[in-house]
Amino acid sequence: MDFNNLHFYQLVILVISGVMIYQGVNNFIQGKDNQTLLKVSVRLVVWGGMAFITLFPNFSNVLAGIIGIEGNINAVILTGFILVFLMIFKLLSAIEHLEQQITLITREKSLQSIQAKEKNEE
Repeated sequence: MDFNNLHFYQLVILVISGVMIYQGVNNFIQGKDNQTLLKVSVRLVVWGGMAFITLFPNFSNVLAGIIGIEGNINAVILTGFILVFLMIFKLLSAIEHLEQQITLITREKSLQSIQAKEKNEE
């Protein structure tokens, strides 16, 4: 791989992949966002795969030949995958955050209800 001849989209994909992998591993190490080993592993496989195919685009031709797909439209497919995966990861993160907030609110309301019942009994 000649790193001097990287296209702009390849650099963008490598940066995004690096950031997503770093965030996932960092959150896992710090125990944030309910990161599990499975989530980190999926993130490493998906974004690592994106980075690998970005650096070695001819590998997708070999893979396409094995699968039976003809033609090479790596840039379009890779960009589409990146956008979809970014949206999925961001949506999952937002859903997990909302679930945590709902849990906290439910706990607070339950405690308030218990305290109100205790005051009424006194």
